[in-house]
Amino acid sequence: MKKIILATIVMLFAIASTVGQEEITGKWNGILNIQGTQLRLVLDVEKADTGFKSKLYSLDQGGQAIPVTTTTFKNSVLNFEAVLIGASYQGELIDKSIKGTFKQGGLNLQLVLSREKNEKQKLKRPQEPKEPFPYYSEDVVFKNEKANVSLAGTLTLPKREGKFPVVVLITGSGPQDRNEELVGHKPFLVISDYFTKKGIAVLRYDDRGFGKSTGNFRTATSEDFALDVESAVTYLKTRKEINKNKIGLVGHSEGGMIAPIVAVNSKDVNFIVLLAGTGIPGDELLLLQGALIERVSGKTEEEINESKQVRAKVLQMVKSSKEVVVLKEEMFSYLDKAVESRETEIPQGVAKEDFIKMHVSQMTSSWMINFIKYNPAKTLEKVKCAVLAVNGEKDLQVPPKENLTAIEEALKKANNKKVTIMEFPKLNHLFQKSETGAPSEYGILEETFSEDALAKIADWILEQVK
Repeated sequence: MKKIILATIVMLFAIASTVGQEEITGKWNGILNIQGTQLRLVLDVEKADTGFKSKLYSLDQGGQAIPVTTTTFKNSVLNFEAVLIGASYQGELIDKSIKGTFKQGGLNLQLVLSREKNEKQKLKRPQEPKEPFPYYSEDVVFKNEKANVSLAGTLTLPKREGKFPVVVLITGSGPQDRNEELVGHKPFLVISDYFTKKGIAVLRYDDRGFGKSTGNFRTATSEDFALDVESAVTYLKTRKEINKNKIGLVGHSEGGMIAPIVAVNSKDVNFIVLLAGTGIPGDELLLLQGALIERVSGKTEEEINESKQVRAKVLQMVKSSKEVVVLKEEMFSYLDKAVESRETEIPQGVAKEDFIKMHVSQMTSSWMINFIKYNPAKTLEKVKCAVLAVNGEKDLQVPPKENLTAIEEALKKANNKKVTIMEFPKLNHLFQKSETGAPSEYGILEETFSEDALAKIADWILEQVK
């Protein structure tokens, strides 16, 4: 549920140009600051038959070349549009740098492009551990044989020799590295460090198709990611340092939805920890999440109700769909009418057709369709191992009241007597102390993960592995 705007803001940029090559050709570097996250961009402009062609590279999102559509450069002013994500940029070339504004999804972000390579501003992250670590750390690679995917990660052990209980960390939605890095925070690095110092081994790994792991992330669903976790458990059983009877899973957000799937399918899982895990169906969660985030963002109740009606209709389309091609056509037609009747607003300067295409593409991906249709309670009703489910009071992405209640009720149906439920006051979706819980606060806050929450979670795990 971490799919905040930064997840798509520079995924599909597009740029071209029309200017004298001596002024604009070559590489331009810049840093886009989005809600506390710094994204390093490189724009590479080349001469073409009809002017210029360009590619953009987002170094912090994989570094693959991003194709460009339209750009103009006139009277020292650079303009470009990123069609697929409804983004635009206007900047003026002054003293060998281009200073301007990047617009997308209602955000206006300052972006300066220059010939010099830019270094990220160092953020204050006091909890982030630094080497040398007082424990053994090893880079590892293991394979999901069923999917022919190799997963690269890090295994930390309290000591090089011994036999230890272990947990596998499972990331939330969106492509994540082994540290689950988001808005300058590395929560899985912090969790791994804390647990390992407490005597618990930890395996964390890059999602398939991301970092050093192979495979295709974009075509994968939660069930596919569950198979990756199963392969992690299988790998741990080959390690002489691991107590095979004390293997647990710790999943955050979507990872908290995946952990129960693995626990049901694998007899090797001794316990699971759900960090802001979901207990209600995906469509219900997205409706709640949307309204809560819009409210804390300052929208009126009338605006929230209007967008909720449109969102509910789109979600219902997905939930009742059987063929993706038909779903895309129906959704495009509905959103087209919603825009015309002003039920849905388009950011200024964004073409209507491009705006609708972007939303249709997002809502009809394999992952999203599966997520919307999936009811985690049905899986939780089959979980027999020990379960710790925790949430932050101010979590707006996976609201605690609805989800913790649903999780508890589902586990009662499983007749599971080994269940602990905790709600931490003032903590948000990332388990940071927060004023509002808004995603916009994530990158601003220095805390990565509440130490009080870490202590209680670690104590619970240690109780399970006695």
